[in-house]
Amino acid sequence: MPRIIVEVMPKPEILDPQGKAIASALPHLGFTDFSAVRQGKRFELTVDGEVTEQVLVSARTAAAEMLSNPVIEDVISVRVENEGTA
Repeated sequence: MPRIIVEVMPKPEILDPQGKAIASALPHLGFTDFSAVRQGKRFELTVDGEVTEQVLVSARTAAAEMLSNPVIEDVISVRVENEGTA
């Protein structure tokens, strides 16, 4: 069954304490190649049947109105992921 993947991130001007905590822990674990981390959210919406343009519009609307908080978050992407792809 196909899935629609929705990715949401904090707006750039919003503080990201989880991202900062991860960024400060990475060097202690030997990961020194990264200077910053931002943590977001990923939603997987499973679709029974074909993903039509109407289904994508519905997913975009849900992403904007329910899956994200538009005051502090941006919807980064809404894309179709077919079974067997990542």
